[in-house]
Amino acid sequence: MKLQSLRVVCYALLLSAGISFQARAQISNEQHSAKDRGIQLYNQFKAGSALPHLKQAAEDGDAEAQYYLGEAIRKNKKYIDNDAKTAYENSAKQGDIYSMIRLGRMDKDLCMNMGNCSKSKKTAKEWLEQAEYLAIKQAGQGKAESMYLLYEITGKNQWLVQSAENGYPLSQYLLATEYLEGGGFFVLPSSRAEAVEHWMKASAQNGYPRAMSGMAAILVERKDAANARVWVERAAATGYVEALFNYGYYLAGKNGEFGFSADYVTSYALLSLFLELDGGGGAKEDAEYVISKIKKELDQSQLNEAQKLAANWKNTHPPLSFFPFKLSR
Repeated sequence: MKLQSLRVVCYALLLSAGISFQARAQISNEQHSAKDRGIQLYNQFKAGSALPHLKQAAEDGDAEAQYYLGEAIRKNKKYIDNDAKTAYENSAKQGDIYSMIRLGRMDKDLCMNMGNCSKSKKTAKEWLEQAEYLAIKQAGQGKAESMYLLYEITGKNQWLVQSAENGYPLSQYLLATEYLEGGGFFVLPSSRAEAVEHWMKASAQNGYPRAMSGMAAILVERKDAANARVWVERAAATGYVEALFNYGYYLAGKNGEFGFSADYVTSYALLSLFLELDGGGGAKEDAEYVISKIKKELDQSQLNEAQKLAANWKNTHPPLSFFPFKLSR
């Protein structure tokens, strides 16, 4: 009898543990979904709509969600208030270098001019020192992103080059852009052009959407329309707003340099995706204007086809994103 009672107790404990584990897993999944949704909205310039989702994930202690929560609050308020600062600090305490840098730049924030920055146990200088210390440590372990962060912290171009050489796509794109805009030293103009293309292509091949659009521009200027079209389509497939808008616009028979055949149905479908971008950036208004012109070329059956195509694209591709720099420049 005692043995049977013991078995019942053990079974109850195991069942309770299983339920508890399942509940924790469910909460974790919910927080992860909230974080993804929050960052998605933030990247669509909908910082206000992102707030409740990021708060949910941040409350669970996710350091990246805490950073983006601080960013969303800062974007809404136009400066770092106490809530934003708390979010950054919670993230920084977990070793998030982005948050340390943001706290380290507080002396340049609007709140300093307003005289209402909340007090911190660490000064802006101390946060930057901690960020640099941690980034140097990680860079020594070969982490290319940390090399990029050292470039942000110190302003030393050597770190941007080192990060690019170690394969960090953003650094490769920034280096290509710097050379394109006249930075660096090159004896021959052809050497500069080669360096621009080398780093732009490296970044594009590593999946960075802005660089994919950059490669399309380089190739079309070279009169290589066929390969330029490939990069336009690849960039559009990432959900990058600028690239997808351009693709839809070209399919409306605009800009013959790329050689896209006019496809009003697909053009209408792709541009209609932008109607949800009501957080800023001007893409929604631009799309509405072009759509109003395309609509005149379509009958009802074609409009229905475009709606189905738009729904399918949305279900099979990443969400729209402006791909803003994580450390907004």
